Amino acid sequence: MAPSLFAAAPSTDDSAMVAAAVRGEPAAFRALVRRHERAVFSQLRGVLVASGRTSLVEDLAQETFLRAFRALPRYVSDGRAKFSTWLLTIATRLALNELRRRPGVAFDDDLVDAQSAAAGDLRCDAPLIGRGVEAAVMSLSPPLRAAFLLRELHGFEYGEIALALEVDLGTVKSRLSRARARLREVLGDQT
Repeated sequence: MAPSLFAAAPSTDDSAMVAAAVRGEPAAFRALVRRHERAVFSQLRGVLVASGRTSLVEDLAQETFLRAFRALPRYVSDGRAKFSTWLLTIATRLALNELRRRPGVAFDDDLVDAQSAAAGDLRCDAPLIGRGVEAAVMSLSPPLRAAFLLRELHGFEYGEIALALEVDLGTVKSRLSRARARLREVLGDQT
């Protein structure tokens, strides 16, 4: 079964496993994948589902972990972000880049007419969050949805979101404000 869109990331410290992975210990690699795969799948699915590109989630998840493991020595020396933050940043950028490459699709913050497409792809895998909320989140454009999911699902700070999405802090605040306004609008219509 695919992980829920709203699966939370583990909060435990990964430093010992990351250090072991840098030393080349295969068990550490496997443990890091097991610990973070739900969060990576959730973020990728969350960004891609409204575009109808969920078939790419598994491939992009693999690519996320491959890129992360190749770059682990740089992550360790950098030390600016938690491993989970760094990993979700890689996943988010891969998903957004994939959407940008899709020919013939507008990629802007005003693309919000995806709710009907997303509603058809929803599963019963979000037991704590109603289908209406999940459909409303899926109605957000990819840039708004990515910022919203990083903040609300994964608990990123505004500065971390700015780094992950490679945008200014003001852009993050604007995207989150617009995402919340859109969700209020969509969810208000359902009551």
